[in-house]
Amino acid sequence: MAKHDGRFVWHELVTDAQDKARSFYPELFGWKLNPMKMADGSEYPLLSAGDVPIGGFMAPPKAGVPPHWVGYIAVDDVDATAKKVASAGGKSLMDAFDVQGVGRIQPVSDPQGGVVMLFKPAGDSPAASGNGSFHWDELWAADASAALAFYEQAFGYEHDSMDMPTGKYYVLKRGGTPCGGLMQRPDAKVPHMWLSYVEVADCDRTVKQASGRGASQLGETMEVPGVGRFAILRDPLGAVIGVIRPAKG
Repeated sequence: MAKHDGRFVWHELVTDAQDKARSFYPELFGWKLNPMKMADGSEYPLLSAGDVPIGGFMAPPKAGVPPHWVGYIAVDDVDATAKKVASAGGKSLMDAFDVQGVGRIQPVSDPQGGVVMLFKPAGDSPAASGNGSFHWDELWAADASAALAFYEQAFGYEHDSMDMPTGKYYVLKRGGTPCGGLMQRPDAKVPHMWLSYVEVADCDRTVKQASGRGASQLGETMEVPGVGRFAILRDPLGAVIGVIRPAKG
């Protein structure tokens, strides 16, 4: 298994309001924003936690796509994984493409509509850690059992299960390494979606700061022993993102 195969190694905010995103996120999470020139001459708003690149902002592929965060799962072979996704009942949202110096990418959807990006990095993908890094990704599934079967078949995940205040929680693993989580969505009104969490030093303070900058909190702040204290935010653009202060130890 490649070092990061099966892990979420990159995150992008899909939005056509990048000016608003630039004024909200870097200051809230302490991210560095470094515009990067691409091979085609375009400029990519690159985000870094410390000195480690973690993601960026991307324009939507077509009009009408609501703002949202999307995660990139590192795989050994994008094309082969896309075939496994299709065999398991998912679908490719567009053909795979190569970005010079970055890698090969293909957006895919699970059978219930959850979107991830398949990603074969052109080089190493150093993992950021600590405040400002993406700490975790979890799927809020319309049908958790069906979703679990799909991701195990398409990505070769195994799983551990644990009881959470919201019900059964599945930890997706590759080679014993946790890669993400999966749970039944708490309410039928909640869309089937992947949710990304950013690590912060103080969850409550971050929620307060975000609210003061135009975000709103969804639900209550929760604390789970052994996991941490976390909350879910809707940013001023309408995208949903989680924040977490991980448990010590």
